[in-house]
Amino acid sequence: MIDFTWTEEHKAVFKLVQDFGKKEIIPFIRERDRKEQFDPSILKKLGEADILGICIPSQYGGAGLDYISLGIACQELEYADTSLRVILSVHIGLASLAYLTWGNEAQKQKYLVPQAKGEKIGSFGLTEPNAGSDVVGIQATADKKEGFYVLNGEKMWISLADVADNFLCFAWTDRKKRDKRDHTGLSAFIVERTFKGVKTGTIHGKLGVRAGNTGYISLSDVEVPQENMLGQESEGFKIAMFCLDQGRYTVAAGATGLTKACLDASVNYSKTRKTFNTFIGEHQLVKEMIAFMVSGFEASQLLWLRAGWLKNQGLPNSKETALAKWFACDAAEKAAADAVQVFGSYGFSDEYPVERFYRNSKGSSIYEGTREIQKLLQADYALGYKVDKGTRCPLPKYQPGL
Repeated sequence: MIDFTWTEEHKAVFKLVQDFGKKEIIPFIRERDRKEQFDPSILKKLGEADILGICIPSQYGGAGLDYISLGIACQELEYADTSLRVILSVHIGLASLAYLTWGNEAQKQKYLVPQAKGEKIGSFGLTEPNAGSDVVGIQATADKKEGFYVLNGEKMWISLADVADNFLCFAWTDRKKRDKRDHTGLSAFIVERTFKGVKTGTIHGKLGVRAGNTGYISLSDVEVPQENMLGQESEGFKIAMFCLDQGRYTVAAGATGLTKACLDASVNYSKTRKTFNTFIGEHQLVKEMIAFMVSGFEASQLLWLRAGWLKNQGLPNSKETALAKWFACDAAEKAAADAVQVFGSYGFSDEYPVERFYRNSKGSSIYEGTREIQKLLQADYALGYKVDKGTRCPLPKYQPGL
């Protein structure tokens, strides 16, 4: 049986996050975006609303809701502004879900619980100045000593770099394998901001997501306790790919929200703006742009919902998640460009939000795997060149009541 009906919990999440956006984000976002100003108080407010642990089981301090609820939250946060969805992508998708899935009980209690409660903020350190999609191109190293590892390297384009408490960082524990580009030489570590040798900074002058914090992490002889290795030595690449799967899911849902924001803004404007003595909504080519926004929104939502359903069932979903990410981000980019066109000269000014939508839309086709990577993945799945074999630690199936 196919059922497209949202549960009462899903409807409640939608209203909660929608109301949050209307109260805490939309009235202030233009000024924050203009000033490239991140408001750290928003993290506390997200925590108080139980959004920062929305799909983490209650036994670990979360709200205990399902993965579709996470998608709904991401969609509605990005409807208000992309910078808010980025927080969930990084804090939950890239960090907390990794600790839930790959962490031992001690790590869950020390790092997952406070993050799920919103008491601590998590981030993710994979990308480097010379390595993005080419994960095995990273250069950070982790040299094993007695009881700890010494990490050295530089991470770049890190969301929440200057505000996060903990970072999930990836480094080579086998230098010979690094030289051979053998991904089994990579490992994952939980790095606390307070560790000596950790330095962060903020990147300014971004095209979009200006109200979000993005920066770098510098690791200089950082001593990380052995017990802070996530998973086993050599599992870093698998953990990174797992994290990106979860991140892509949140990005797909968020991009869907951005498309809806473009659609709503364009519809409202088209019913009030007149040219040639008629409302512009009566012009056929304006209707065409709005029609594409409708189709982009509806298809994107169905794609991420399918991925979310598979996650709830504990079924493999890498292919479906990658497709949702690619399609939704492309749809959002087109919707934003068309929204600016609908608004005409006013769309070229930040007097209206579509200018911000346009700038923000570009990032999602780059981060969490570029759209080119997503295209290659879909072709490889179709050709049989790529077959998902699963991992030692799959994402936990959603279990109501936990």
